[in-house]
Amino acid sequence: MNAPVEHAVITAVDVERQRAVLEALKPLLPAHCILWREEDTTPYECDGLTLWKQLPMVVVLPETEEQVIAILKTCHALGVPVVPRGAGTGLSGGATPMGNGVLLGLAKFNKILKVDAFTRTAVVQPGVRNLAISDAAAPYKLYYAPDPSSQIACTIGGNVAENSGGVHCLKYGLTVHNVLKVRAITMQGEVVEYGSLAPDAAGLDLLSVFIGSEGMLGVVTEVTVKLVPKPAVQRVIMASFDDVEVAGNAVAAIIGAGIIPAGLEMMDQPATQMVEPFVKAGYDLNAKAILLCEADGTPEEVADEIARMKAVFEKSGATRLQVSESEPERLRFWAGRKNAFPAAGRVSPAYYCMDGTIPRKRLGEMLKAIAQMETKYDMRCPNVFHAGDGNLHPLILFDDNDPDSVARAEAFGVEILEMCVALGGTITGEHGVGVEKIAQMCSQFPDAEREAFFAVKRAFDPAGLLNPEKCIPTLHRCAEYGRMKVSGGKLPFADLERF
Repeated sequence: MNAPVEHAVITAVDVERQRAVLEALKPLLPAHCILWREEDTTPYECDGLTLWKQLPMVVVLPETEEQVIAILKTCHALGVPVVPRGAGTGLSGGATPMGNGVLLGLAKFNKILKVDAFTRTAVVQPGVRNLAISDAAAPYKLYYAPDPSSQIACTIGGNVAENSGGVHCLKYGLTVHNVLKVRAITMQGEVVEYGSLAPDAAGLDLLSVFIGSEGMLGVVTEVTVKLVPKPAVQRVIMASFDDVEVAGNAVAAIIGAGIIPAGLEMMDQPATQMVEPFVKAGYDLNAKAILLCEADGTPEEVADEIARMKAVFEKSGATRLQVSESEPERLRFWAGRKNAFPAAGRVSPAYYCMDGTIPRKRLGEMLKAIAQMETKYDMRCPNVFHAGDGNLHPLILFDDNDPDSVARAEAFGVEILEMCVALGGTITGEHGVGVEKIAQMCSQFPDAEREAFFAVKRAFDPAGLLNPEKCIPTLHRCAEYGRMKVSGGKLPFADLERF
């Protein structure tokens, strides 16, 4: 979870250690690719989880795969931790630096190496932005389907690390369903490749293990993605409801009717009222909740699916149905949903975007529970959901200059995650665990399962140097969390046993 204000910077840089590491790295890279002065490393002190900040000891910005190999081999020999970083848009602290380690930035790996319209694939470097892949494929009437809201800035390497999704993941899947092959470097400096251009690859499915591993198993240097044809027609229904629980039940009804929309998103009234002045999407501001449900395909397929969707929504209690009549209108509907996060930044000093997943049938129950938590913590929390797969993104609004506000936001987030587990869900849908949710891993997984996770980590990185202290909690950390829950106190992350 977000750290209390007093733990914003965990450790100071060890100057002697820094000097030794710099001496080892300087022969490997041009001078402009190594940063160590505070004014140069400060931009790398956190990712999108801004309440966890730590100055990295050294930042390296390699330009070639050979340089990445040399960096990792050198750090492995010195016993220096390495944290890979893409665009820094992650929201779980997965790229939070180590004060005694090297932050390895891959921003210079930003080339699209190949777009093959015949095989419908693209080969890209990890620093390529998500949206840039679709832009490059557009002349061939193809695109890359996963579309996280940050797609204008987030990179494919980070998408692989977190197994990112987006508003169209219900029909087209997450990153793991759209990546065919990954080339990476282990902490020991070994080049490995997972996956294949063929429908299957020999041996264990290590590609699925690697995608979503949050930078703990290897540093990505090349990704082969699947491209899909642009649909001939896309239309969106905006369905309004006068009760959030009724809207949640409508989501289950759509899926129960055998309809798999291209996108199925939910926003409650506080979210639509927050977004509309910013985007002017044309949302129904009187509705307690709206659903955005998209159909795509041929004109005949879309017409039939829209008719079926309307019938389900009417039967489920929708108070108003509006179908996009043009492409600009469809894009406005989605722009409102995709700009929920920056809209939150306009109405609050800070916001904390949660990420949990629950069974679809319990969406309404969860929304009502969050409303009660708003009263309990005296905080506002607009809600946006990838409703089709139960992935929720409550936006807790708080003041990051007020320690009490930070503490209440932190406790609010913990309660949401704990409730996700209690409702039969999971603590993350696409943002990852990082440092943010590591304590809640103790609630979701027993000791034996977490030890199995560590066994996988050790198989790839026996020394435990690649993005350590992330994702998997130690037995000691879980014991501390258990005591914290019993006593009602806070979890002192900074004082816990290290990885």
